[in-house]
Amino acid sequence: MSDAPLWSIFVNACLINNFVLAYFLGLCPFLGVSGKLATATRMGGAVTFVMLVSSVCAFGIQQFLTAIDAPYLRLISFIAVIASTVQLVEMFIKKVSPALFRALGIFLPLITTNCAILGLALFQTNKGYDFVQCLVYALGAGAGFTLALVLMAGLREKLELAQVPDVVQGTALSLVLAGILSIAFMGFAGLGG
Repeated sequence: MSDAPLWSIFVNACLINNFVLAYFLGLCPFLGVSGKLATATRMGGAVTFVMLVSSVCAFGIQQFLTAIDAPYLRLISFIAVIASTVQLVEMFIKKVSPALFRALGIFLPLITTNCAILGLALFQTNKGYDFVQCLVYALGAGAGFTLALVLMAGLREKLELAQVPDVVQGTALSLVLAGILSIAFMGFAGLGG
C-alpha cells in the first residue's frame, strides 16, 4: 500500500515519468497519429479512456488473483482485459464518429498492443496502489500521453509551414522532435522523490 498523496501520483505519471517521453512506451501512436492536432487529441482521449478502464480492471484482477493465490495469471489476464476494452472503444468510435474512426486508421486497434496500457497495469500493481490511487495514476498517465501527442502534433503542424532541409524531412524530423521533447521532460525529473 502506497502512502503517496494523490497530486503527487498524478504529477509523477503525467510529467516526471511520462509514459511516452520518459519510459518510451506507446511510441507507435505517438509517432503515427501526431501529424494533426485534432487527431492527436482524440487519440489521447481514447488512450486515456482505455487506461482508466484497464486500471480499474487490473486492480480488480490483482485483488482476485491474490485472493485465490494465482499471481502467475496476472499478465495474461491484463492482456485479455486490454484487448477487449480496445475492441469496445473501437466499436464505439466507429458508431459515433466514422470520420474519426477513418482518421485514426490502423492506430486505433494498435492501442491493444500499446505497451503503455500494459505498462500502466503492471506499474500500478507493482507500486501497491489502492483503488483511488489507481484511478489517479491512470488519469495522470493518460493526461501525460495526451500531452505528449498534442505537443508533438503542434510542433509537426508548425513545421509544415517552415522550410526544412531535405535531409531531416519526414521520419527523421519526427524522431528529432521526439528526442527534444524527451530531453525537455527530463527537466521534470527533479520534482520526483
